[in-house]
Amino acid sequence: MLEKDIEKYFVKEVKKLEGVAYKFRSPSNVGVCDRVVCLPCGEIWFVEIKQAKGRLSTLQQLHAQELIRLGANYACLWSIEDVDKFIKEIKCK
Repeated sequence: MLEKDIEKYFVKEVKKLEGVAYKFRSPSNVGVCDRVVCLPCGEIWFVEIKQAKGRLSTLQQLHAQELIRLGANYACLWSIEDVDKFIKEIKCK
């Protein structure tokens, strides 16, 4: 499955939770996450979407490490199954 198809599915599933999955671009910071997810309970996630054959670039790996070091919520999703697991785990209580 293509990355764009996984991302489209991801956005649809976040909307079902009444959240928003903003497409994130930062021209001066190559390697930032694809999506910033805001949930109605106040949780914010930084999410990278990849296809199964994809790989994280060195800069993407560094950004992920930095987000984790800062205590931010970070996830990298590689498939529809990963999206489904993520959605199940983040549901606001």
